[in-house]
Amino acid sequence: MVSVVNDSCIKCLSCAEVCPVGAFHEGDTQVVINPDDCIDCGVCISECPQGAISTDADADEKWVKFNEEMSQTWPKAKE
Repeated sequence: MVSVVNDSCIKCLSCAEVCPVGAFHEGDTQVVINPDDCIDCGVCISECPQGAISTDADADEKWVKFNEEMSQTWPKAKE
């Protein structure tokens, strides 16, 4: 299972700062997680002050698809 960001994200980047593999990508109003890069460590889930991150098993399928699609077009959040 990988982590997924939903629309509760406020783009504070707390998650991106703790991600050991740089799986986060940044859009105008939120971040998303590239499922190919995520190693399912769960650090971002506990770090998110908005509760905007969950596992793909717990997320609505539309957010799983959104994260996958947008991570291919948005730039990396922290490089």
